[in-house]
Amino acid sequence: LSHVVYHNKIGSVLQRVERIEKLAHRIAAQLSADTSQAARAALLCKADLVTDMVGEFPELQGIMGRYYALHDGEDTAVADAIRSHYQPRFAGDVLPRGAVACAVALADKLDALTGFFGIGQIPTGDKDPFGLRRAALGVLRSLMETPLPLDLAVLIAEAKAGFAAGTLTQPVDEPLLDFMFDRLRGLLRDAGYAQEVIDAVLTQRPARIDQIPKKLDAVRDFLALPEALALAAANKRIGNILKKAEGTLPEPAAALLHEAAEKALFARITDIAPIVRTHVANAAYAEALKALASVRTEVDHFFDKVMVNVDDAAVRANRLGLLKALFEQLNAVADISKLGV
Repeated sequence: LSHVVYHNKIGSVLQRVERIEKLAHRIAAQLSADTSQAARAALLCKADLVTDMVGEFPELQGIMGRYYALHDGEDTAVADAIRSHYQPRFAGDVLPRGAVACAVALADKLDALTGFFGIGQIPTGDKDPFGLRRAALGVLRSLMETPLPLDLAVLIAEAKAGFAAGTLTQPVDEPLLDFMFDRLRGLLRDAGYAQEVIDAVLTQRPARIDQIPKKLDAVRDFLALPEALALAAANKRIGNILKKAEGTLPEPAAALLHEAAEKALFARITDIAPIVRTHVANAAYAEALKALASVRTEVDHFFDKVMVNVDDAAVRANRLGLLKALFEQLNAVADISKLGV
């Protein structure tokens, strides 16, 4: 494989395999899988590319690798990972099964994505000679559908770290995350989710792709509540107010609250904050949003009765701090200002 060029700016297939081996080992460790099996499968995953059988029939890559591995006495998990690391090969194809296979498949795709983005070979229009769209969808589907409790941004950073210094000359992290989330939007639209629900969840760039379906379902359920659109509008209004605020806003202090409406809102936020935090920590997103729905009355009264931008600087800052605390709670699961737009 050292004599097979993968790409003249990225190196040989052997160098690629060595990167995949290290990355698969790290991913397997995060999945509490057998790291030695993952590393072994990664080391061997491209070996069949130089065989006569795959040279004659390229569509057998991975399939022949599995047979060769079993013939040579490799562990079944290693052989299975060699075959399935190309999956999904097309839309609707099956995903790799088992943590070892998932680790190798993710490492293979993430190495390709970070490598080509790092040398500026980003798909444009219909042109995608290196199959990066397919690779991105494979990563996203594996994380979301398997599901796998991994942080996408961390995976990209780990893949990027595998390249020799000076190899990657273009920005990778943000462009690749943009690319991945664009693919994810299409994937979720095809799954039947409404655009506003998708926007509410993906605007926040969730690190854990596996939790996105639960967040989408929670937002969809929240949207059916009578309080939803009013709170979405309030959230948007608060966001606009906070954008104009100058300096660091303080935590709201009870001593600086004068109006009954702001005291009521402060009390409600204080009551629901630990409830929302607990629900979010437990991935109980629907319950978190239901708890937030209970703040609608206090929010309405606040905007009806309280002037935020008063002359007294301390009172003004305190009211802005109160809105900031509310804003953080309202956006704990998704950006609900995207709803009803």
